[in-house]
Amino acid sequence: MGKITGFMEYLRQETSSRPPEERVKDWEPFHIPLPEAVRREQGGRCMNCGVPYCQSGIDWEGSVFGCPLHNLIPEWNDMIYAGNPSHALARLLKTNSFPEFTGRVCPAPCERACICGLYGDAVTIRENELSVIESAFAAGAVKRRRPPQWSGKKVAVVGSGPAGLAAADQLNRRGHSVTVVEREERPGGLLTYGIPNMKLPKTVVARRVELMLDEGVSFVTGVDASDPAVARRLLNDYDAVVLCCGAEKPRPLGLEVEEGVSGILYGTEFLKAAVERTQFGKDLTVPSAEGKDVVIIGTGDTASDCVATALRQGCRSIVQLVRRPREDYLKNGALPLDYAHEEALAVLGEDPRRFGIQAEGIETEAGRLAAVVTSDGDLLPCDLLIAATGFSGCEGSVCDAFGVSYGCTVSTAENSFAASVEKVFAAGDMRRGQSLVVWAIAEGRSVAAEVDAYLMGYTNLVRTV
Repeated sequence: MGKITGFMEYLRQETSSRPPEERVKDWEPFHIPLPEAVRREQGGRCMNCGVPYCQSGIDWEGSVFGCPLHNLIPEWNDMIYAGNPSHALARLLKTNSFPEFTGRVCPAPCERACICGLYGDAVTIRENELSVIESAFAAGAVKRRRPPQWSGKKVAVVGSGPAGLAAADQLNRRGHSVTVVEREERPGGLLTYGIPNMKLPKTVVARRVELMLDEGVSFVTGVDASDPAVARRLLNDYDAVVLCCGAEKPRPLGLEVEEGVSGILYGTEFLKAAVERTQFGKDLTVPSAEGKDVVIIGTGDTASDCVATALRQGCRSIVQLVRRPREDYLKNGALPLDYAHEEALAVLGEDPRRFGIQAEGIETEAGRLAAVVTSDGDLLPCDLLIAATGFSGCEGSVCDAFGVSYGCTVSTAENSFAASVEKVFAAGDMRRGQSLVVWAIAEGRSVAAEVDAYLMGYTNLVRTV
């Protein structure tokens, strides 16, 4: 423990942000890193508890406390305070394949389990983590790590989201020849297409993919594994196949909509189109929010990202319908504002959220959406309705192509990632259902351990799930 009394001497200090009225004018990241001396103080706030719950990864009554990756948090916090970046990096990469992703988009269940938070403010674990990996990249300290020898075994990973990338990374380190098959034009899955650039720059995803390429992983894009011919080829040509296709089947909106009515999108559909339009220069038929009255149904990160994206596209107005009552979201008597709601308040003059209200119907004019009818009798003008209501499970097309059993998710053996078809495994949201990026990485690392043992008869990879 670098600073025995650090948790008493230093106050929690988070990174500052560009003013919301300024940052909505672009798609660039808006957090401003802390000076190194202040960041070291934040590392010094870690108490190095005898039982560090921050790295426990406990799923308790539907809520997660602690890191599912079992990150060695007190160790690298200690190294941050001591000014030893190389040791901090080594301890961080021992358990986390992609801290540059989790350091940006993880909701930090580790901080909810921090003992400092019981009587004050938790340690800034997520921001400390991001500072370690980004400082290392900037200093050229993140080097390629190729396996000392190849096993002669070939593994296909279907899907290049966080679970697929983590599985590919770990299997490659064990010397297996890994090919990642991706349906889209670019690797990254939801990291590339489902998270706005201001939260996770696409250059950060591309940087990691380029590093993995240099380490020996192959990527094949634009190939849809739901094609039975593609599935047969993968089963014939590879010693193991890992399915990491996510849980992209959206939860039904629950409204009666006439066929052909335009102006209704799912959240991920809206966000993907925004990324392709702004980052990759595509001209799409999917409508943007520019000049429109927008209504968003749902809460959570996807809904917030839709709010922030609609503001940047220049919407005329925006309303977010939240099913649960306002009291459920209060913290110490106040209603927290995330980055998107701060921006809406600055640009439009009000918090867009309306609590305890649901959409009960829509009105149309000439085949186009015109208004949303709410449960309290309001008629909200609406040109664009975005359903950010979560996901009901994985798409069945890939499962059918490989012949694996599935319901909402792929069926696997108890305490195993093995699917119902020989040498086929599943991990990530496709196996556990809609979850966090950090859980997807944990699943990817864990399925890699099981696949490695299947191929070699033993493994020295650590399974955390």
